[in-house]
Amino acid sequence: MSAPPLRLAAGDWEATLLPAQGAAFATLRHRGRDLIPPVPRGADPNAGPWGAFWMIPWANRLDRGRLPFGGRVHRLPVNRPEDGTAIHGLARDRPWRVEAAAPARAVLTQALDEPGLPFRYLARVEVALAPGTGVALAASVANAAAEPLPFGLGWHPFFARPPGTRLAFRATAMFGRDARTLPVAPRATTGIRGGEEAYVGLDTHFSGWDGRAEIALADGPTLRLVADGAWASNLQVFAPRATPVLCVEPQSHVPDAPNRPGFAAHGAMTALAPGSAIAGRLAISVA
Repeated sequence: MSAPPLRLAAGDWEATLLPAQGAAFATLRHRGRDLIPPVPRGADPNAGPWGAFWMIPWANRLDRGRLPFGGRVHRLPVNRPEDGTAIHGLARDRPWRVEAAAPARAVLTQALDEPGLPFRYLARVEVALAPGTGVALAASVANAAAEPLPFGLGWHPFFARPPGTRLAFRATAMFGRDARTLPVAPRATTGIRGGEEAYVGLDTHFSGWDGRAEIALADGPTLRLVADGAWASNLQVFAPRATPVLCVEPQSHVPDAPNRPGFAAHGAMTALAPGSAIAGRLAISVA
């Protein structure tokens, strides 16, 4: 029997997680305000611009599902046929096990070992709410296979974007993108600081990120994001013109990094020996 939704609350903060559906966030609220568009009841959390999901064991896109490593090319399912990519990992499409659940904290794990996939892993996520500090996220993935393989991870929130929302963060490189939204031609940048004119229309990767970002809602609070560990240097920003959301996505590597070795200095996937792990952390607070 699948696990029911997990509801967490502490002070002004509330969250709902969906263990049976990728451990996705169905809601995240502060003082009753939806910070992410809620996942409609009964809907697939991966099917619309809502909620937030984990990207494990890679983040963003892999061209044609190719994962070259150690003289071999591993193949992963192409789940974005319109651009021919394997996108956002495997963890969001599979159920998670609830290891611990308290009123303001949850720990979930996912063990993957399936025929036809190169990855064998154990993933763990923790979500904790605290009245004074906000939301603390932690995610890790360990290689459970008998041979090394590259791993990555990220978190993909759809923050609500009311008119006048401002975004600010620092980074040192900004990638272009090709017709299939794969990264090309990094160039120097200082990051983004401005209103919608500065970021709407982006689906863009930044490296040399300092791990901090602010989303200032014109009619509400400013969200402060502070990333650490594997999430401290790489950021994807997605702000579609047609939908009022802003995705500020900490991740561990450049999209399609294994197929673009020239970008390794900007953030490669991490080759993990059997039993080794990588981990990322993110704190979300309001000001």
